[in-house]
Amino acid sequence: MILPIYQVDAFADAPFQGNPAAVVPLDAWIDADRMQAIAGENNLAETSFFVPEGDGFGLRWFTPEVEVPLCGHATLASAHVLFRHLGYGGEQITFQTLSGPLRVSRTADGLLDMDFPARPGPESPPPAELVAALGARPRAIVEGATMLAIFDDEAEIAAMTPDFGALARFCRPLDNIGVSVTARHQGDQGWDFVSRFFAPAKGIDEDPVTGGAHCALTPYWAPRLAKTSLVGRQLSRRGGTVLCEDRGDRVGLRGRCADYLVGQIAI
Repeated sequence: MILPIYQVDAFADAPFQGNPAAVVPLDAWIDADRMQAIAGENNLAETSFFVPEGDGFGLRWFTPEVEVPLCGHATLASAHVLFRHLGYGGEQITFQTLSGPLRVSRTADGLLDMDFPARPGPESPPPAELVAALGARPRAIVEGATMLAIFDDEAEIAAMTPDFGALARFCRPLDNIGVSVTARHQGDQGWDFVSRFFAPAKGIDEDPVTGGAHCALTPYWAPRLAKTSLVGRQLSRRGGTVLCEDRGDRVGLRGRCADYLVGQIAI
């Protein structure tokens, strides 16, 4: 079987920035084990697969080790492939996913706007196991599918060197996606908050730019900064910027994509 494959840098203005995702369009679903094997072979944070479904598309995401219920950058990359490479003529795409319908629209300024579920959560003191795994003590955590670890100094975020084995052991029983460490931005780059994202229990030590984490980051920071439109910057080595909008029980996440590879795989 020969399948098309695209590798796209999401939340990026040019190649080698943002977060790379592989996108594999399908005419019909193939076996989940085969999709997982393809994702493992690609060895990227996420490989997405989509099929035509009703007026839109079914969409699934796989890390090199597991299928996940939500992924932002691979959704952005999938919409980019449909709009740019596969001739999708509408202004909005609806993806049916494990997290419900997700809509991606083209904007007048060339961005892609994703409408995702907001993921707020309760705030609580940081567990000792998390402090030990991060090697730094957050002021608080926000529980949820993406755990937030809140810091007061963004320099701690940039300098953090977690023990990924310990962090995987902490996260695995919680069955969350990972931990996003975050602080208010204190410089003049135009960002509102910064973050990094660690998901070693899902096969990703550090994700370069994580759209799904901003589903939790946006509802956390919006009321504290008294803003509905925010700029989040992920301080990974590749780096990336996510334009965020608090929409109540939804969030808007906007960015661009850059093509890196167009090819075929034989399975």
